[in-house]
Amino acid sequence: MQAPRTRVQRRPVHGVLLLDKPLGLSSNDALQKAKWLLRAEKAGHTGTLDPLASGVLPLCFGAATKFSQLQLDADKTYEATLRLGQKTSTGDAEGQVIAERPVAVTPAQVAAVQHQFMGAIRQIPPMYSALKKDGKALYEYARAGQEVERLARDVQIKALNLALAPDTPAQQAIEMIVTCSKGTYIRTLGEDIGEALGCGGHLTRLRRVATGHFRVDGAIALDALEALDEPARLARLLPVESLLADHMPVTLAGEDAGRFLSGVRRRGAWADSGRVAVFGASPRALLGTARAKAGELIPGRLLSPIEIQQILENTHGAAAVPCTKEAL
Repeated sequence: MQAPRTRVQRRPVHGVLLLDKPLGLSSNDALQKAKWLLRAEKAGHTGTLDPLASGVLPLCFGAATKFSQLQLDADKTYEATLRLGQKTSTGDAEGQVIAERPVAVTPAQVAAVQHQFMGAIRQIPPMYSALKKDGKALYEYARAGQEVERLARDVQIKALNLALAPDTPAQQAIEMIVTCSKGTYIRTLGEDIGEALGCGGHLTRLRRVATGHFRVDGAIALDALEALDEPARLARLLPVESLLADHMPVTLAGEDAGRFLSGVRRRGAWADSGRVAVFGASPRALLGTARAKAGELIPGRLLSPIEIQQILENTHGAAAVPCTKEAL
């Protein structure tokens, strides 16, 4: 007879965890594991990584989920290995080899292809992707053996470095470092580069090393997080405002802060900006985002007074000043 499972007592947790997602785990499975380890009530990730990809995956908890779209829109940087001469059904090592061609690639050809794929390019999304067509994910069609028409999408390759891997026989692989806009499929990029070289190819390794200003060297692995005690796990959380690093900071005091938190526009001598992070002065606390136009601060996504109070208590202890719109 199995012992009854212990029910996890959830609690409000607010902040951002930089997770180094391991190979073989879906982004959602990684999120659920981290959520369980932190006993968090609410959590979300900032864009999926394939199970066969590893690397930095910012996880948002509590109030941070209100700003997760910012990371979905951020540029990403990847390191990948492209195996030349073999095309697979999925564009990576998970699929079956469906075509093989000889490889005779020179460094000069690689340099020319690198230039060819810089800047604005068009991609046809892979069948093995989560994009929807008629309410159904493309990978569902692919698993059923169906191929459906997909529209090409415009993406930006901001930086691209390609080099023949020196430790592979007969120059069978290329090491890639790519910085790209949201919506870029690195598997598709690898396949297109292989076709441009005349031999085809598929990815055998994919690692995300940066998303926006977050880098993998600041991330923690799941097993390392699990090995920590609970206070140490919570200490790994970055503050909610770490998602707003590229926002212009504005601090409001007293009545202005309270009225802003109620969704009322404020007036002041602010430069026009589409991205503003608004803080209360006393106590110092993130209130939300806004845009500034013609001397007006126009509220965007706002934290609730309860969320602000919980963040203050976690930061300053239970004796933090009670947070209400009137108190701010």
